[in-house]
Amino acid sequence: MSLIDNLFDKNTWERFFRYKSGTRCSKRFTKELRTFIDSEAYLTYEKEIRACEGLPLPSRAVISKMSSQKKRTVYKYPYEFNMVLKLLTYLTLRKYDHIYTPCLYSFRPGICAKDAITALTRSRDLHSLYSYKVDVSDYFNSIPVDKICAMLGDTIRDDIELLHFMKALLTEERVIDGGNIVTERKGIMAGTPVASFYADLYLKDLDEWFFQRGILYARYSDDIIVFANDEEEISRYRKVILDHLEAKGLTVNQDKESLSRPEDGFCFLGIEVKDGQIDIAPASVKKLKQKMRRKARALDRWRRREGLDGTKAAAAFIRIFNHKLLEENEDSDLTWSLWFFPVITTPKSLHEVDLYSQELLRFLISGTHTKSRYDVRYEDLKKLGYKSLVNEYYKHQEKN
Repeated sequence: MSLIDNLFDKNTWERFFRYKSGTRCSKRFTKELRTFIDSEAYLTYEKEIRACEGLPLPSRAVISKMSSQKKRTVYKYPYEFNMVLKLLTYLTLRKYDHIYTPCLYSFRPGICAKDAITALTRSRDLHSLYSYKVDVSDYFNSIPVDKICAMLGDTIRDDIELLHFMKALLTEERVIDGGNIVTERKGIMAGTPVASFYADLYLKDLDEWFFQRGILYARYSDDIIVFANDEEEISRYRKVILDHLEAKGLTVNQDKESLSRPEDGFCFLGIEVKDGQIDIAPASVKKLKQKMRRKARALDRWRRREGLDGTKAAAAFIRIFNHKLLEENEDSDLTWSLWFFPVITTPKSLHEVDLYSQELLRFLISGTHTKSRYDVRYEDLKKLGYKSLVNEYYKHQEKN
């Protein structure tokens, strides 16, 4: 039986619903999923999927990265088709999980960023090791389609129907851009559900090279880190990684490439490990503060333009960042509370962000950067819905 058959089987959808209902998924999404299943909307594209013909085209969009002014290109299929791809991704990630080494931590069942940091910090020699960290530039959208299709052919030989469908998605060069159909090189299409499966698979050989040699190494999608005893050894590992990426048609994001000495500690997945403490990386804190500052300025302009009371702008700021940092949603594994709270061992960076956000809120309410802004009390912020990251972190620690 092909996994494709499961896409149109209500029992499979019910199992998927039970899984989603038991995870930190938003109530909105679980409600949508329930309606989707009950209406049998998963049958909408059955004919096209089975025939691998007439499949819907993805829409292209450019969005801002979280806590950054940088842009990234993402793709999205029509709602019904995208929901079917979510189930397909759930199934493929589980069926083929056995092909990966333990040093891969992205998009795997029951595995998260915390496991990567835990595995690395478990090494007794970590304090004396050099490290090399690298990030692949535009990884999802730059993977050559011919190369990933060849890997799929080797991996999914046991399910020809699934293989044909996944190749059909990848080899379709047309996308919808602003209402127009255009042709472009789009790789594995960041933003589409099944892209996570392709992203894990494409660098599997690199993971195996380090795992087979017993080298301390970890990968989370396009983020890679490796450790060595001295500078000469870490330089060799760096060359292995760069040569492999080049052979795969990929390039390095030089802004995120770093060599660290033992005394420097290391940063990985937005987390800093240094001097026996695990905290949010300074770069991650800086990006969030920049995002907060830009949003506060935009809300202040809106307040002045509309002649509104400052508390309205402050309340809007609080709603936005409570949602981004604390609230559960469909992509809850990317929120700060669920990404960082299980890993960090100190609230130091959270305290820094708390103080900064409170300063911005006092500015929004008072309309000034003078001392009079301190007339706005902490209790006033709480009444507007403000939640301290430090307090939320300690609540998380008590629950877990």
